[in-house]
Amino acid sequence: MRAIYSPLRDYCAAHRPDAVCYDVTNWPARLVAGQLDIPAVRCVPNLAENDTYSLDEQLTAGIDPDHPEMAALPADCARFSTDHGVDLDVAATMDVTEALNLVFIPREFQPAGDSFDDPFCFLGPLLGHREQREPWSPPDPSIPVLFISLGTIFTDHAEFYRTCLDAFGHGPWQVAMTVGETDPAAIGPIPATVDVRPRFPQPAVLRHAAAFISHAGMNSTMEALYYGVPLVTFPQMPEQVANADRVAELGLGQRLDVNSLAPDTLQQAISRVTADQQVRANLDRMRQAIQDAGGAERGAAVIEGHLS
Repeated sequence: MRAIYSPLRDYCAAHRPDAVCYDVTNWPARLVAGQLDIPAVRCVPNLAENDTYSLDEQLTAGIDPDHPEMAALPADCARFSTDHGVDLDVAATMDVTEALNLVFIPREFQPAGDSFDDPFCFLGPLLGHREQREPWSPPDPSIPVLFISLGTIFTDHAEFYRTCLDAFGHGPWQVAMTVGETDPAAIGPIPATVDVRPRFPQPAVLRHAAAFISHAGMNSTMEALYYGVPLVTFPQMPEQVANADRVAELGLGQRLDVNSLAPDTLQQAISRVTADQQVRANLDRMRQAIQDAGGAERGAAVIEGHLS
C-alpha cells in the first residue's frame, strides 16, 4: 500500500480524473482523492458496515491487540501520515464511508440491510461475461451436477477432498471438484463420475449445478445465489464465516465444520438443501433480488448522477 500511494497521487495530479473509484481495502486511493479534492466512489465487494453492523469487529475478534504486527500498526500509520502530510490511523485503513458506496451484493443479503441509507447503493454481484468467455457443460446432461470448491487460497485440504470422494464418488451425482495446487494423487483414486481440476470456469459450472459445496467466499456465494444454487459451506476465515452464517440465517443453505467432517454428514446436508422446498423458495427470492439490484449498469448510472 505504501508503494501505491505516491505513483497514484502523481498520476491523478497530472491527469486529473472526474472521479476515483476504489476498492474498500485501497485506502491510498481514498487519501489521494481527498488530498486532490477529487470525488471518490468506494466499491465494497463484501458485507458493508455502518453503526448498526460491523464486519471488522468479527474479522478482528480473535486477534490479540498485543500481537507484534498489530501493536506496530499505529506507529506505522503515524509515520505514513508524517511522510505524506495526510491523516491516517488504523481505523482509516479499514472502513471509511464515502458520499457514494457501491456494494456488490443485494440489500437483502446484507445484515441489517434496512439500516443503510442513501450513501450506500446495493448493486448485487457483477459477473460480466465470464460465463460466455469460459463455457462448460456437464458430460451427461441427465445426471445432476455437484460443484465442490474451496476457492483459490485455502485449497490444501487433501483429507476434505477424499471425504467428498467417499461421499459422492459412487452416488447419483456427477461431480466437478477444484483442488487448486493440491496433487490429485494425494487424494486417492478418482471415480469416473468425478472431474478433478485445479480450477473450473465457476459461473459456467454453477449454471448447471444442483448444489455447491463452498468455502463461502463472497464471490462464490454471490455467484451461487445468482444462479439459484443451494450452498453447503465450509468457511476458512472470519469473513467467510460471516458469509456462511448469513447463508444459513436466510435459509439459502447449510454451514458445516470442515474439521468434523464425515461422508454421511456431507450426503445428508446436500440431500437437505436440494430437497427442501423452503430453501428453494428462499433461493428464488434472493435470485430475484439480485436481478432487481441493477448490477454494473445501475452502478454506472449512479456514478454519473453523483458526479453531475
